Amino acid sequence: MNVRKSVLVTASLAAVIVSAGANGAIELNSTTFGGLSARSIGPAVMSGRIAALDAVVVDDGSLTLYIGTASGGVWKSDDGGIVYRPIFDEHQQSIGAVRIDPSNPETVWVGTGESWVRNTVSPGDGVYRSTDGGENWQHLGLKNSDHIAELLVHPDDSNVVYVCALGHLWAPGGERGVFRSKDGGENWENVLHIDDGTSCSDLAMTPDGSTLYAGMWTVRRYPDFFESGGETSGLYRSTDGGDTWQALTDGLPETDKGRIAVAVAASQSERVFAIVESENTALYRSDDGGDTWVEKDDSSNVQMRPFYFGELVVDPTDADRVYRPAFSLTVSDDGGDAFSSMFGGGFSVLIHPDHHALWINPKNPRQLVLGTDGGVYISEDRGFHWRHIANLPVSQFYHVAVDSRWPYNVYGGLQDNGSWMGPSQAASGIQNKDWQNIGFGDGFWAFPDPTNDQVLYAEYQGGQLKRVDRQTLEIKRIQPAPEPGQDKLRFNWNTPLHLSASKPGTLYYGAQYLFRSRDRGESWQAISPDLTTNDPAGQRQAESGGLTIDNSTAENYTTIYSISESPLDHRTIWVGTDDGNVQLTRNGGRSWTNVVSNIDGVPTGTWVSRVEASPHDKATAFVTFDGHRRGDMATYVYRTTDYGATWTPLANEAINGYAWVIKQDPVNPNLLFLGTEEGLYISLDSGENWARFSENLPQVAVHDLVVHPTEHDLVIGTHGRGVYVIDDITPLRGITQATIDANVALLPTRPAPMALTTQLQ
Repeated sequence: MNVRKSVLVTASLAAVIVSAGANGAIELNSTTFGGLSARSIGPAVMSGRIAALDAVVVDDGSLTLYIGTASGGVWKSDDGGIVYRPIFDEHQQSIGAVRIDPSNPETVWVGTGESWVRNTVSPGDGVYRSTDGGENWQHLGLKNSDHIAELLVHPDDSNVVYVCALGHLWAPGGERGVFRSKDGGENWENVLHIDDGTSCSDLAMTPDGSTLYAGMWTVRRYPDFFESGGETSGLYRSTDGGDTWQALTDGLPETDKGRIAVAVAASQSERVFAIVESENTALYRSDDGGDTWVEKDDSSNVQMRPFYFGELVVDPTDADRVYRPAFSLTVSDDGGDAFSSMFGGGFSVLIHPDHHALWINPKNPRQLVLGTDGGVYISEDRGFHWRHIANLPVSQFYHVAVDSRWPYNVYGGLQDNGSWMGPSQAASGIQNKDWQNIGFGDGFWAFPDPTNDQVLYAEYQGGQLKRVDRQTLEIKRIQPAPEPGQDKLRFNWNTPLHLSASKPGTLYYGAQYLFRSRDRGESWQAISPDLTTNDPAGQRQAESGGLTIDNSTAENYTTIYSISESPLDHRTIWVGTDDGNVQLTRNGGRSWTNVVSNIDGVPTGTWVSRVEASPHDKATAFVTFDGHRRGDMATYVYRTTDYGATWTPLANEAINGYAWVIKQDPVNPNLLFLGTEEGLYISLDSGENWARFSENLPQVAVHDLVVHPTEHDLVIGTHGRGVYVIDDITPLRGITQATIDANVALLPTRPAPMALTTQLQ
């Protein structure tokens, strides 16, 4: 049987209702764009970081699971982990804790703000509760808690709830410590507070709810440095429901302590385990309810990156069996004396490293649910075999790009999941098999070569740049190296790669210098001096980590972070740095001007998250700043029309979240797209008015945007929900003053190809 396909090209009109204000300005709101909808294209094959989870055994023995993701919201499965659906889309997508009320499984609590506080962690806005299994949610305060590590509900009284909050990560203060509510979240009291620099890292409760254990943690992040540990860290116990607390010290380290994980054995409540970060991080055990402690194990997985791995779980039926999720999953069967790997010769799938959450079925402890940086895994035989849940599209994209094929492909880099490419559409729907891995590590920028899309460029953490030939399978390392006598190159963890729009084969790459290659990375030339502040006070990354030194290039600083060559003039190049400089050359790099002093209203040193040259006017550019790494959550968006001599602020109260990226439509210069930590915003009037686009697009961080040059789609790279596409933005371009003045307007769309399939006998 043969199949004949033909393509019928049609043209259509879209009906869009637009409201106009009294002065003729466009009054935008969430319904303005109701005629358009975002389309998720995944991917789900690599899933993404799982921050927290909880489950309950229903009457028929099956499981209901709630999965809290690092920045992709909460997902629910009613069938034991086969099918999932998102249930938290209109709220903060960064999740720190998920807890099912033990007295009422229809009541679910969510603490927002991931507590695994790496450099790209997203904040939350407090506590939510659903009383109908996640269908509806109520915000119940603690808005300034930012990151919630644990949330517990009293086993006998649903009104008594405890929250373990970190507070501000990048600044002192916020709502820190242990909070208690006695009225179901209507009111909160801070029952354990040390100071404005000490957070709660973990919270555990005995099965009868009589005793609480809390880890308190001195923690602070800076753009170039991370500090874990101090003299105010410690382990505390309350035996009166949180009214009073006692510091536990007998047998624990006497020196400064860092993050502490704590767990109670449900089958033997006097047995308590704690992993204490110190000069020698180790597992400790108490058999007398915390009065005295004995060091048990300091093996590598116990000690592994304690600021990032703060989970410890005891088998609910066996007080000697304790699990340590960290880089991998290890287990002890002798009360913590020694640990062994869970992944011996029997595991059935490759388990993604970096494990953050583990649930054990209390009625069948052979059943485990594991949350990792690569998604959810379920075991029915105590970890000997695992099933990967490959239908959770919660990948964390940093950047996206497209090629010119039809259908076109989307390329991008993901947090801890390499770089990938996949189709924008497929005849039978986009499936996991359609996505292909093209890069390594923490993926960031990934581009196809514009003259030969079989050649790809993929970059990963700390400036590692590869050129991949998909035909010959050659992979070549091509990042610039310092010239003899040149300073050591400083590459950002998310090093910018930029391909020239007018000079095929020309690449730009940023360290503290801007590098240019005219031969696809075979050779490089530095075309700038140091464009950063080069401030030694911002170059402490080699000592970063506090008690546990952790230099993964994540804190690399005083580096170039954004590059944009003008599509209209290859000699005009804009550069933004992570330490606040906005640099411009108009002669291909022979001379540079730092124009940041011309921008009013932005604190000195604020991170330049994106600089974008206009496709319409070579004197025009846009810049976004991101101050959250200094505790500044404001939105900063600016435009210049005179090569940076003057700047106009574009952000207003309609925008929420610090800004990641801005794009000007290549056809209509008045149409702007802005990605922030809290979603996608659109302006139809050059930034005078904005509204969030919410049609099938959750309130998720938008890190990158691309307007396809021929298909006129907006491709959206989200950090937590994969890639979305708004098919055909042509109707947005057609909104003019005449359509604004009309009650109803018919707007043009692109020609629509229709594939017709005929079966021939």
